[in-house]
Amino acid sequence: MSSDDERMPEPEGQGPEQLALIRETVRRAKAPKAKPRTWRGAALAEELPVARVLVNKGVLHLDQYFDYAVPRELDADAQPGVRVRVRFGAGARRVREGRREGGGLIDGFVVERRAATDYGGALAALASVVSPEPVLGPRTLELARAIADRYAGSLADVVQLAVPPRNARAEGRPSPDPLPPPAPPDPGTWVRYGAGETFLRALAGGGTPRAVWTALPGPHWPEELARAVVATLASGRGALVVVPDGRRAARVDAALTALIGQGRHAVLTAESGPEKRYGQWLAVLRGSVRAVVGTRAAMYAPVRDLGLVAVWDDGDSSHSDDNAPFPHVREVLELRAAHESCGFLLGATACTVEAAQLVESGWARPLTADREQVRTAAPRVRTVGDEELARDEAARAARLPSLAWQVVRDGLRSGPVLVQVPRRGYVPRLACERCRTPARCRHCSGPLQAPDERDLACRWCGRNITDWHCIACGSTRLRARVVGARRTAEELGRAFPAVPVRTSGRDHVLDAVPGRPALVVSTPGAEPVADGGYAAALLLDGWAMLGRPDLRSSEEALRRWIGAAALVRGQGEGGTVVVVAEPTARAVQALVRWDPVGHAQRELAERAELGFPPVSRMASVSGRADAVEAFVEAAELPAEAEVLGPVPLPEPPPGRPRRPGDPPVGESWTRALLRVPPGRGAALAAALKAAQAVRTARGGPDQVRIRIDPLDIG
Repeated sequence: MSSDDERMPEPEGQGPEQLALIRETVRRAKAPKAKPRTWRGAALAEELPVARVLVNKGVLHLDQYFDYAVPRELDADAQPGVRVRVRFGAGARRVREGRREGGGLIDGFVVERRAATDYGGALAALASVVSPEPVLGPRTLELARAIADRYAGSLADVVQLAVPPRNARAEGRPSPDPLPPPAPPDPGTWVRYGAGETFLRALAGGGTPRAVWTALPGPHWPEELARAVVATLASGRGALVVVPDGRRAARVDAALTALIGQGRHAVLTAESGPEKRYGQWLAVLRGSVRAVVGTRAAMYAPVRDLGLVAVWDDGDSSHSDDNAPFPHVREVLELRAAHESCGFLLGATACTVEAAQLVESGWARPLTADREQVRTAAPRVRTVGDEELARDEAARAARLPSLAWQVVRDGLRSGPVLVQVPRRGYVPRLACERCRTPARCRHCSGPLQAPDERDLACRWCGRNITDWHCIACGSTRLRARVVGARRTAEELGRAFPAVPVRTSGRDHVLDAVPGRPALVVSTPGAEPVADGGYAAALLLDGWAMLGRPDLRSSEEALRRWIGAAALVRGQGEGGTVVVVAEPTARAVQALVRWDPVGHAQRELAERAELGFPPVSRMASVSGRADAVEAFVEAAELPAEAEVLGPVPLPEPPPGRPRRPGDPPVGESWTRALLRVPPGRGAALAAALKAAQAVRTARGGPDQVRIRIDPLDIG
């Protein structure tokens, strides 16, 4: 039956009905219909015929809403928060039948429906509604606007970070029904902290406490975070926890599942894949789950009735976004706590200067354990100075001092031993030859560098230094700082041939290791968790971390050391840590005393005296030298603003993969630092945003990169 001339015979009594159906179909086809590309001549929605749209154009001079006409056919679906496609870029002269036409199709979000527009010309119509799912809620939009203003960025860029890409399969599946709130949890190991039980009771009772939590070393912090989440859920509210990486998210996920089972929380990490992750995000948006655990992008999760936001290890660089406008998780969650009137918990085994400032300002309360609990949970810390290391025959044989040899031998009798090795690639800078105090500029306290054998200059303000002397000992002689260790795993393998050696680093990160004797060599931040804890740990080449040319070098070194030492068994179980660094260094002394809070408080006092973040607000402007100078001159900076530099940025070493923030290949960039006193940060961000908007509107190849509160200002 393949011939078109052959037809099936019509059943009796159905001929007239079929002819009537054909006539009706033809009659409907002759009715004029608007073309979906322009909706020319289409009737508009009877109520609220104007949609205010945020278009996906992340350029500052277009950081505004645009009005579009809503065709009647799209009236039901084009609600605030949904994704739409619109025509953008058509000139005002391309108007036909009252509709602006032309322009390229671009994604956007409806943020509001209006009865009229304040635009005087003709409106283009919405091209289509991508999905009727309202994914951009009013709270998320309000948060995104606050972040864009704080970081001198565009709203569209922030919304791109906050709303994940659509996945049609995940969107088509219904989310499960929400489960009833769980019962309040027992305090568990929170009893070790003076105000721990009070904090949990406040969350369970619907309160909004704010705390900076200095966690005790050991494996209990994931369960303690989980109990804070469950206490919040028990009050009928939601909770959000952001951790630096998927490994730690998995630990908190396992702790939550053990406490309240599955179905009450979602895990938002990149490891989940786009479909599963979007499905979990939709479950949060729809109110199916009230608790979220995730990595950086989860800080925007649309949790309903938010009662607690928590961030773990806020000093980890993973919490700072590599995409414009470069928001930081800690700052975003502070904004959410203020905007949504919820509790706030900043936790870590270490303590950042920003965390110390939150406590000093009274915005948050400290949540710490007494010294007796610290002594019980922390391992014993022993030091080896460089002078002792140089005289040690064992150190010359295998880069391990005799003390470390003995600690490794004793530790391997009962379990694994961790060896932390600084990352390779730290660029040597200058320090006093006698006492190793970092060489800094008298004007701005920036690190000194030697571009050639004779010149000495500041890396921050660019001043030439001719009469430097050490402020600690008075010496006038300089030396290059220690560079990171190499081939440590191979050397340890030769020193302990009968013991297995495992490595964990950037290319291959181990999640966990068994409790059997082994040597585990790891770079900072990649240390695996050992079953039962490590018997001992070696922190090698401490000057490679303390000697970094950065304002945060001491804080970061202590954070890395405490992060590794916290994986070691407590002193009562024989846990021992050996750090190879100058024993008199402030960070080393803080590690020996296990006093990260005291170290952060002293760092905060010094930065307040020098006028550096977080006491002041700072921004970096980088680009070609002429572009940076022209930008700084054109910007209407606050009267109190101080300009440091510009100075040349170091060029990336050949062969190294390009990192975020690196200049384009083959270009030489400079950077200027802009500093304002407390209370003027918003004015600085507004001035930089306005200047950048003018510059992008004019176009041109020489653009500049702006970053508010840069992590690295060394």
